[in-house]
Amino acid sequence: MSRLLIIGYVWPEPNSSAAGARMMQLIKFFRERNYKITYATSARRSENMADLEALGVTSLEIQPNNDEFDVIVQELDPQIVLFDRFMMEEQFGWRIDKFCPDALKILDTEDLHSLRKVRETILKSGQEFDDLYLDADITKREAAAIYRCDISLIISEFEMNLLVEKLKIPEHILFYLPFTLETVSSENNSYTERRDFISIGNFLHEPNWRAVLNLKENIWPLLRKIVPDARLHIYGAYPSQKVWNLENKAERFLVHGRAENAQKVMSDARVCLAPIQFGAGLKGKLAEAMACGTPSVTTSIGSEGMAGDLEWNGYIEDDITQFVESAKILYTNEQLWNKKSEQGSKILKERFDQDFHQARFDRKLSMTLKQLPQHRKENFTGLMMKHHLQRSTYFMSRFIQIKNSIN
Repeated sequence: MSRLLIIGYVWPEPNSSAAGARMMQLIKFFRERNYKITYATSARRSENMADLEALGVTSLEIQPNNDEFDVIVQELDPQIVLFDRFMMEEQFGWRIDKFCPDALKILDTEDLHSLRKVRETILKSGQEFDDLYLDADITKREAAAIYRCDISLIISEFEMNLLVEKLKIPEHILFYLPFTLETVSSENNSYTERRDFISIGNFLHEPNWRAVLNLKENIWPLLRKIVPDARLHIYGAYPSQKVWNLENKAERFLVHGRAENAQKVMSDARVCLAPIQFGAGLKGKLAEAMACGTPSVTTSIGSEGMAGDLEWNGYIEDDITQFVESAKILYTNEQLWNKKSEQGSKILKERFDQDFHQARFDRKLSMTLKQLPQHRKENFTGLMMKHHLQRSTYFMSRFIQIKNSIN
């Protein structure tokens, strides 16, 4: 039985975030191929985390800057190590290189953190993207982690193009793997069985908080006046007090917190609103809306990488006035709503088919495992960066470990 070690940033919460759902898809993929999986993280356990043990996955709590990890990883002797986000490769990658040099290293970027952070800065400062993105330390850190891994999973075609064209990263160490769906339900609620607007997203994720604030301050004050019978339902895990404080029942702005059944609340709503001002990757909430037959109004960043050349299952609007008008039309026009609802199913079937993308991933894994020495030679920059990181991080880690033992 082949062995896979996943080094996680957090414990996966598939019902709280798209990142959690993505991780569970990867775990399922490897389980179906008879891998013995160990999931290790230094994060605290959470009440909403997936029951990994029930899936036959071994859970381990590990500590950074600790030689105990070296012993653990040598005992596990994995054929594949998967890093959950680039920060985990920075922390543990050099140890894998030292003690499991023949293991295939995969980085699941989730989304490009550098892209999201730079876009957030641009929103506040108005700086030009190209200059800021190439100069940002986080861009260099994330790109370096990608170089040091054998395969990096990129969730969006937009981000694939950015890495290849802007950062000149070799395409053979990148692999486009969006989140996928097995089937799309054909028994969703009809237009007349639904009512109200919905917005959903984990509030630990800053773009989601900013989107809800945008709804509260700019969009809903206009929209509620022209659709007077509708309410706006706000769902999301880990709402802080500032989120709860946004609720105003008189204005029909209702905050619910975490949805116990996200699919049900999405299926009960008539239109999904996602005025996302910055971010990266694919938006799980919008894929969920498509799966539930719920048309959406979002921004160009919200829709990025999802529909390709296909028509959107609703409207893409960056202007607030147009956003409001499109939401109203979509909510009140049953014929248009039915057309857009069907379009969501088409996007999912053509863009996110599970069998298609898993077969591609199977081929990539098989080919890379068979040709790993040559694959690495063709990425000399990555070999150079691994050598540099192993030496520099080794001494820093030893310093931190000794310092901690003294304290």
